[in-house]
Amino acid sequence: MNTRNFFAAAAVTALLATTAGCSVMRGQSTTGAYIDDSAITTAVKTKFVDSTDVDASAIHVETLNGTVQLSGFAKNATEKNMAGTIASRVDNVKSVKNDIQIRP
Repeated sequence: MNTRNFFAAAAVTALLATTAGCSVMRGQSTTGAYIDDSAITTAVKTKFVDSTDVDASAIHVETLNGTVQLSGFAKNATEKNMAGTIASRVDNVKSVKNDIQIRP
């Protein structure tokens, strides 16, 4: 009986030891990258709020590994394009995916 408990405890310990370092899974960013992405998202949103050409409340911003994805709604193509331009000018932005829909 003691041997079985020993092996069960050893198996659990081995399992925990091997999975503890796997906090970042495939497709996820590291903690540092997540912080950088959060800073980029905040900077883009701030630029939208400061702009009179973009309705910041209608546009959603997400960032992953320096790529900014814009979604939501714009009143016209000019507003959509301006949102993409503003986002692309923020420091550390690698690319912008502009998925904003035009809704008059």
